[in-house]
Amino acid sequence: MSKKTESPILQVRDLEVHFSIRKGLLQRQTGVVKAVDGVSFDIHHGETLGLVGESGCGKSTLGRAIVKLVEPTAGKILFNNKELVVGRRADERAMRKQLQLIFQDPYASLNPRMTVKTIVSEPLIVHKILPRQQIDARVAELLEKVGLDVSFMHRYPHEFSGGQRQRIGIARALAVNPAFIVCDEPISALDVSIQAQIVNLLADLQLELGLTYLFIAHDLSMVRYISDRVAVMYLGQLMELADRNEIYKNPLHPYTIALLSAVPTPDPVVEQNRRRIVLAGDLPNPSNPPQGCPFHTRCPLAIEQCHEEKPAFVEVRPKHFSACHRVDEAGAGTGLPKLI
Repeated sequence: MSKKTESPILQVRDLEVHFSIRKGLLQRQTGVVKAVDGVSFDIHHGETLGLVGESGCGKSTLGRAIVKLVEPTAGKILFNNKELVVGRRADERAMRKQLQLIFQDPYASLNPRMTVKTIVSEPLIVHKILPRQQIDARVAELLEKVGLDVSFMHRYPHEFSGGQRQRIGIARALAVNPAFIVCDEPISALDVSIQAQIVNLLADLQLELGLTYLFIAHDLSMVRYISDRVAVMYLGQLMELADRNEIYKNPLHPYTIALLSAVPTPDPVVEQNRRRIVLAGDLPNPSNPPQGCPFHTRCPLAIEQCHEEKPAFVEVRPKHFSACHRVDEAGAGTGLPKLI
């Protein structure tokens, strides 16, 4: 785990990413998909913020919006207290050197026609960071840093395993000396035996280089291992945000509790006596989200207020945020019955 500071490197304020739904011969807009709908949070220098949630809840879209691979519909993103504005080429180029992305699929994220040397050196050439005569040495240094042999630089992606390809993707992200990296489910496409190696590599690189991560994942146990804080996302909105130990020991939102109830534990006694929560129904359509709390259609604790009024995302306890009407506003959490 990293040595974080209280100074935010990234500030996201009321971020929205909506995609138009177009139909017919004239492609007229008939609706919008609210992939990210009013999300706000900070990430501190040297911190790892874990982002979890079901497939389709908007995690990857949020990460891509931060690095400007997807254009936000509304809201602000501030990096080192400077707003990232789309359209200013000089600002975008400088920003891209500071914010990088590690993709989920190591098979699809690498150009099969490029050698490892070409893939890793491309950011150096695009940003004119090094003269060409120094590029080979820099590529060799990056490969060694991620645990690959220098002789691999003249090979092609199809000659590597999934874990090795992901290491190549990490080396590419590190090439421009970024300060912030979005890790978009970097281990979900890998064998279980390889996942721990990649996570440990990311943790070691963070300590060595002073990196800050947004770590997007499904595996809640892995998120707890690598993250300083954990944010829980549902239907494009944040449901809960707290320190990793706090959110695992004292979850306040029914959705967080349901997610944690599905995480296996190595203690057979605890595992046998633990109550699992199976959520009814499927994730609602983001093009037609429910009124009120987005989770009320599946929540076992929903009341009439949940159907009519959207809960505010507020600090219920010190540094513990939640968006739920059933949580006591004084911070005791007594408004939410214990589900586990």
